[in-house]
Amino acid sequence: MRITALLSLHQLGYSFASTSEKPILSHLSLEAYAGEFVSIIGASGSGKSTLFKLIAGLLQPIQGEIRLRGKPAPDRLGKIAYMPQQDLLLPWRTVLENCLLPLELARGKQLTGISRITELLEHFGLAGYEHAYPDELSGGMRQRVAFLRTLVTGQELLLLDEPFGALDAMTKRGMHKWLLELWGSLHKTVLFITHDLEEAILLSDRIYLLSGNEPQGVQEIIVKLPRPRHYEQNYEPEFVMLRQDLERRLHAQTTF
Repeated sequence: MRITALLSLHQLGYSFASTSEKPILSHLSLEAYAGEFVSIIGASGSGKSTLFKLIAGLLQPIQGEIRLRGKPAPDRLGKIAYMPQQDLLLPWRTVLENCLLPLELARGKQLTGISRITELLEHFGLAGYEHAYPDELSGGMRQRVAFLRTLVTGQELLLLDEPFGALDAMTKRGMHKWLLELWGSLHKTVLFITHDLEEAILLSDRIYLLSGNEPQGVQEIIVKLPRPRHYEQNYEPEFVMLRQDLERRLHAQTTF
């Protein structure tokens, strides 16, 4: 019996209002299954962030269909958790108040939420910072708060758009270690945009490579490295060969 994908895109297309411009996305199809970690990579301009806005319901495709659990989902806004590139923490709100924001917007159970968020803050290595303001936090801590706020939405599917892209190498490495340790216990499905090939390989079950060409070719790469993952795998032959393969695929699609 074939398992139904949590998210499936069928022949998706999108372009700006001007019909003379080349479509940003065209004939794009991909899937994500419950509990998977799927990375989206591609050259700048290939439509990665636009794709996430379409999936989240911030934009609507001009062609094709988006399905959730096999059913058409024309109204997706609020049903999928979306963490954009910037952390977008409100500077006048404390860590706890920022994390409560999704519950407030949903007119949810704020009092119950406080207890749950306090518990998660400890799990995220942020215990003792409940009443700190964003400008008192390091870059890595801000990203953890933003991720926790995304998680508080309660949605099963999380879209993470280059969440570690602005961090320095050492902080990013720490965030990878933290996410690898945390993800297995979350029981969430993650779609993750990155330009970092090692990051994509280390974190992912599968990788989709967007071509940015017309029609939109999508290449699927299965990451067969065993879990749990760790940084020492970066130096293993299978990891190096996979990174070289991704570099070759990207180079073949890049035009100057």
